[in-house]
Amino acid sequence: MWSWPARYCGNCSPVGLSWHATREYGEAGGRGDGRGKRVESEATGAYARTASNGTAGRCRPPIGLSEHAWPGRARSNTEALAHPPPPPPPSRAPKSPGPVKVGAVPNRRLGGVHSEPMSSLPGRRARLSSPGTSRLSSEAREELRRRLQGLIEDNRVMIFSKSYCPHSTRVGGAGRARPSSGALGPLDSGGAWPVPPSDAPARPNDFSGGRDLGPAFWGVARSQDRDLLLGPFGFGGEAVADLFRDYDGANVQEVLSEITNQRTVPNIFVNKVHMGGCDRTFQAHQSGLLQKLLQKESTYDYDLIVIGGGSGGLACAQEAAILGKKVMVLDFVVPSPQGTSWGLGGTCVNVGCIPKKLMHQAALLGQALRDSRKFGWEYNQQVKHNWEIMTEAIQNHIGSLNWSYGLSLREKSVAYVNSYGEFVEHHKIKATNRKGQETYYTAAKFVIATGARPRYLGIQGDKEYCITSDDLFSLPYCPGKTLVVGASYVALECAGFLAGVGLDVTVMVRSILLRGFDQEMAEKVGSYMEQHGVKFLRKFIPVMVQQLEKGSPGKLKIVAKSTDGPETIEGVYNTVLLAIGRESSIRKIGLEKIGVKISEKSGKIPVNDLEQTNVPYVYAVGDVLEGKLELTPVAIQAGKLLARRLFGGHSEKCNYINVPTTVFTPLEYGCCGLSEEKAIEIYKKENLEVYHTLFWPLEWTVAGRDNNTCYAKIICNKVDNYRVIGFHVLGPNAGEVTQGFAAAMKCGLTKQLLDDTIGIHPTCGEVFTTLEITKASGLDITQKGC
Repeated sequence: MWSWPARYCGNCSPVGLSWHATREYGEAGGRGDGRGKRVESEATGAYARTASNGTAGRCRPPIGLSEHAWPGRARSNTEALAHPPPPPPPSRAPKSPGPVKVGAVPNRRLGGVHSEPMSSLPGRRARLSSPGTSRLSSEAREELRRRLQGLIEDNRVMIFSKSYCPHSTRVGGAGRARPSSGALGPLDSGGAWPVPPSDAPARPNDFSGGRDLGPAFWGVARSQDRDLLLGPFGFGGEAVADLFRDYDGANVQEVLSEITNQRTVPNIFVNKVHMGGCDRTFQAHQSGLLQKLLQKESTYDYDLIVIGGGSGGLACAQEAAILGKKVMVLDFVVPSPQGTSWGLGGTCVNVGCIPKKLMHQAALLGQALRDSRKFGWEYNQQVKHNWEIMTEAIQNHIGSLNWSYGLSLREKSVAYVNSYGEFVEHHKIKATNRKGQETYYTAAKFVIATGARPRYLGIQGDKEYCITSDDLFSLPYCPGKTLVVGASYVALECAGFLAGVGLDVTVMVRSILLRGFDQEMAEKVGSYMEQHGVKFLRKFIPVMVQQLEKGSPGKLKIVAKSTDGPETIEGVYNTVLLAIGRESSIRKIGLEKIGVKISEKSGKIPVNDLEQTNVPYVYAVGDVLEGKLELTPVAIQAGKLLARRLFGGHSEKCNYINVPTTVFTPLEYGCCGLSEEKAIEIYKKENLEVYHTLFWPLEWTVAGRDNNTCYAKIICNKVDNYRVIGFHVLGPNAGEVTQGFAAAMKCGLTKQLLDDTIGIHPTCGEVFTTLEITKASGLDITQKGC
């Protein structure tokens, strides 16, 4: 049976020998009594544990390395002493920790830990490597710092140690030692100090790849839910295993010394309090402070607080509650400049996807009424649309969704507080309700899911007289003649259904339509809208909004300036709807007080692939994330997976690649994967093949609608077996069509697989199973029949 001997490095060894030499020297001088007891080595004067078979000094591989992987396992005395190391540097007094940067783990120490260090075993503590010139980039360095701080935050006890340092062995294996040895023996009786069991089997290191890993760097951690025994380079906890897979020990040591301002090991944290090294930890034990910290349960009110009651936040909160955690959701809607607010559920439910799709449906029904005469429907009564009836019905449905979300939270025992959340210090948040009453809550972890709100122009009269999508869907009166400012998908969707219910609509466009989408498809969307009554003012931006008349609606004069020259135009409208983009709602929630970084360029929160911010206990999902898709299903997926990783032991990350979406304009546009422009940028034009065609939906034939408007195209990577990397369709029910093909793209869809698929006839989707014409061929793609 393997056991734990005393191990020394060049710094610790009293004779200045390397670890290998000290091991062999100890083997020669140690005595075994055949019973596996700790006996004193004559050579070193230190304690070593012997093997149960009486072979003194036999070295047990540290946890995480097999016997064969451990360096020096079969080294002879002669070989070990052939190259003696230089003498150790002179001993220096341990430094006191300095200030910690904002967002770092607080370098708190208990009062009694500051006094003179206790006497210890012979030798010196293993000193961390000199920082020198780091091989890590600034981004990688910051990521490593975040992950180390995360381990400290997540574990009740965290010991960073070198396996060959006697002080590390002393404190790390303290619970297994006899009280008379001077170690922390009594702690083990209560199971409070997690240590590697003496008979734990050695495990191979899956992350070494056969390389020499250098000094074994190990930690022992206890979380509130389970013990984590972290061997060399971190077996025993997935987060630690990943850490030492991605970074070598020298980098870890260097960044750890920056966090703690301590350059020796062991480096010990208890309940996120930095205890210091071996002597100070023993001192805290003798004074009773260490036991008090170990016995102290979590002082946080909640395991998780989610700030924001939108799709992503609710998904994360409910999943965490299902996993047995105590969860709170803080949700507060700051009224728009026009005074509009709403209930639980976030943008999608209240002022986004749900009401938008329902109003889009209202517009489609208007077109269906016109088509119906060709299908034999006769009606003499004049058909008109009633805005008030539509909005009341939609708002009633939204109200039922608000209620169901609240009920779901109650059923899962999630605390819902309708208050505005703002960080006041680490792990602590202030919640302010509508009456201005303040309550404070603490949590071990936080998720920011506050979403985004519409951006304003910053010109005279915009907030006073203009509305946004925040106001449109509950507008109590018909907006009348409307100017939509912007060319985003929100702008075109709103313009489309407003025109569809019979209103006079103009869209003012600064530059291009649907920035970020395939531009060929975007122009086809705009062309169809223009053919069906929506007017476009290209390359103009508003510079002033003036109220001419009050009313519901009133009259507004808009002055706009050309982006191409000095030309200025004026127009009079009943309603001006701004849809020029959205801003993340994170500027006034106290993130600066805890050091969470916000991108100056995007105004969003940078996160790693675990949705973790630079502050380890703070995560984010949804529209607040920098560089991620602003889509409800993405936020929901990310929120659920985040909760499962944090509390369920899962490792699956949100995959932001090949996410399908649909723009619900009068003629819907669905897409998945890359735009043609982006595909050319990434793969180069010569490596791509684009298949495309126009098509004529059967439903449009009898109605006499245009037979060459709907369009389909796929973008294939020729050097990757013609894999489909871009899917685009413009036609009825494009969202339904796109959803199925998106699943196929996740499975590696190729052009050959599409060709091998038998289509469903007659449908719009079947056109993708018969694509033959490439753009490169230049052949005609117009259709003559179904």
